[in-house]
Amino acid sequence: MPNMNSCLSYLARQLLRMIVIIAVVATLAFVLTATAPLDPVTAYLGFDRMQISPEQQQRIIQRWGLDQPPTVRFTTWAKNVIRGDLGDSLVYNEPVISVIQKRFAASLKLMALAWILSGIIGFVLGVLAGTYQHSLLDNAVRMYAFVLASSPTFWIGMVLLAVFSVKLSWFPICCAGPMGVPPDAVSWAQRLHHLILPAATLSIIGVAQIALHTREKMIDVFMSDYALYARAMGESRLGIAWWHGLRNALLPAVTLQFASLGELFGGAVLAEQVFNYPGLGQATVEAGIRGDVPLLLGIALFSTIFVVTGNAIADLLYRLIDPRIRRGEGVA
Repeated sequence: MPNMNSCLSYLARQLLRMIVIIAVVATLAFVLTATAPLDPVTAYLGFDRMQISPEQQQRIIQRWGLDQPPTVRFTTWAKNVIRGDLGDSLVYNEPVISVIQKRFAASLKLMALAWILSGIIGFVLGVLAGTYQHSLLDNAVRMYAFVLASSPTFWIGMVLLAVFSVKLSWFPICCAGPMGVPPDAVSWAQRLHHLILPAATLSIIGVAQIALHTREKMIDVFMSDYALYARAMGESRLGIAWWHGLRNALLPAVTLQFASLGELFGGAVLAEQVFNYPGLGQATVEAGIRGDVPLLLGIALFSTIFVVTGNAIADLLYRLIDPRIRRGEGVA
């Protein structure tokens, strides 16, 4: 019973925390869009605004509710959000929820592939670097991680695009499928071919954090008493890494992967723009340029839920991995 009560209390705190964070982000996002110097009508119409009459412009303003005070607009928007209505996208002329669903379905493939690749490659490199500390391999992994961890995502994407698409012609330059081919007619092999470079862009950046974290965990393992005892008994470094290191380093690396979903989401926005990939990141940029406030607010809410959920999963995994966290909360 105490364990059940502790679990329910933890879930209730996490749910309350998520609600508070979403409310704060929603308020800040609305304030930023309301006080931005960009005029939504001008951004949406562009040069066409010079060709319509003031009466037509006024009708557009009234239809979008821009003639109302910001407090009234926020109250109306918040009530609609609670009912599950995020409004209609001005750019795509359809409900915001529908746009997010379609675009996130494409982004999810990209982020899932990059998430898996960065986790596997980063973990393997971290294990090898920690096993052979101060070796040439360790120095190479650390140099790779430090350099690429500070490299902008869009720069990595443009380099890969210039080398593998323009110069070598191994991969397509853009899009999620061959140009001119309907989405329903694109095969899974063609989709994967178009996913490789954007996913590689995100993976190259994501590998660094996992590799460095896993390396430190492996070094801690080799400095422990049981590892020193195993070495004294004649066990090889690879044997210690296999029988003792992997188990101690794997679960923290998995939790770190879930905690990095926010960085992955932000990197996907830049990668999709570089490769003209039709995902949620490209929709975010388009909404910002065209002044699509309902879509911007909807994406801000969705991305917040996405990131907070990833952090909550990471916290839950830490509780399952380390019983000291549960005992500490119980004492408090």
